Amino acid sequence: MARARNLAVAALAAATALLVVAGLERAPAPLAEGLAAPPLALPRLGDGAPVRLEELRGRAVLVNFWATWCKPCEDEMPAMERLYRALQADGFELLAVSVDVGDDEVSAFRDRLGISFPILRDPDRREATRWQSLRFPESWLVGPDGRIAARFIGPRDWDAPEYADRVRALVGAASPR
Repeated sequence: MARARNLAVAALAAATALLVVAGLERAPAPLAEGLAAPPLALPRLGDGAPVRLEELRGRAVLVNFWATWCKPCEDEMPAMERLYRALQADGFELLAVSVDVGDDEVSAFRDRLGISFPILRDPDRREATRWQSLRFPESWLVGPDGRIAARFIGPRDWDAPEYADRVRALVGAASPR
């Protein structure tokens, strides 16, 4: 009886210790509209030049997490390209973050679709995880102030008026009056 009680006490102590340790490693708070966007610093496809979101402060930025094997990602890329070409000169930037492992397939994808916006590399998904983007495509619209303006899960027709107007409004908010 005493042995069974000692085992039960030991098991309870072990379970309590496990809960305490698990509680110390808390999940990050969910990202939401109005919060500061997490840092983003990744090499650009091709030349490996570092691109940092903080250096784009003052511009509206669409951060898109995607992969070459993702058909919905491929489907939305032409509309993203049209949006980028239409608004880039007005204070808009688009950062397409590829989570693919190899550069060759990403380069071939870019060339096949005629993509001109920057493609950043995140093969270990470190930044995708920090941005809590685990499904693809997933996009974040970041305002000129560096705050999250919106999160979009799944593909979008990015050059449709509802999205283009939203980006234009953010770009306009950054322009001097």
